[in-house]
Amino acid sequence: MTPRQLKAFVAVAETLSFARACERLHLSQPALSLAIRSLEEGLGGRLLTRTTRQVRLTPEGAALLPQARQLLADWDSVRERMHQRFTLRRGHVTIAAMPSFASNVLPGILRAYRERHPNVEVTVQDVIHEQVVELVQSGRVEIGFGFEPGARDAVCFEPLFVDRFMAIVPRESQLGRARSVSWAQLLSHDFITLQRPSSMRRLLEESVAAKGIELRVALECHQLATVGQLVAAGLGVSVVPSLCERQMSALGAQCLPLQRPIVRKAVGLITRRDQELSTAASAVRIHVGLAPRPA
Repeated sequence: MTPRQLKAFVAVAETLSFARACERLHLSQPALSLAIRSLEEGLGGRLLTRTTRQVRLTPEGAALLPQARQLLADWDSVRERMHQRFTLRRGHVTIAAMPSFASNVLPGILRAYRERHPNVEVTVQDVIHEQVVELVQSGRVEIGFGFEPGARDAVCFEPLFVDRFMAIVPRESQLGRARSVSWAQLLSHDFITLQRPSSMRRLLEESVAAKGIELRVALECHQLATVGQLVAAGLGVSVVPSLCERQMSALGAQCLPLQRPIVRKAVGLITRRDQELSTAASAVRIHVGLAPRPA
């Protein structure tokens, strides 16, 4: 059965007239008759009896009529829902973002996105960077925001900006009065950072090791917010992405430019290389300034 055949049958069944059904559907009588005949042949029996004076439904035609109406209603509903998804009048997108991006950059992106597409539902999973990559790679989310991952065949990374890491120190400490701070100055104090296998922890260790400096850790935890709170409480110092500057200041830590060595890391959009994005996810991608993917 095709929607065209069902529409032809419903029109004849409701008007009990081929002529009036032709007017309703804007079809010629041969085309209408062909649609009815094809439907009957496909189903295996007559749905209508037709004489020169009248048209009647067979018992099978009477049984089909309410189901045909429902099928056509469902067909139109599905078609409209899909059209709304493609035109962003409805839809859903799930985004994974590392906490520093989720709390400091993503709100502005989503505010502008929702103003333009208010009926698209958005789910945000704010998880550590390693989980962002894992969720995208496994296909559980369409797009992620995080640091540039290591070489992975399954994911594609498109940079948005380069983040320069900064030092955070207690406000009442002597370092808090400096204009900038070096790693050597920082590491003369208790150092606080994220636990392994955090990619940020690994980046910091590799950056200072390249300069012959050992990263000695006094305190470690799972969340950057906890790092900021421990520093603000005077328990040590740390290095965090500049993305977190507003958050760290609000927690009570002093933020300072970090020197010798300077640590930088690209931040961008992470997607699966072999997965085509939904219309809603593609709109997020375009919204952050990336060109549409080639078809």
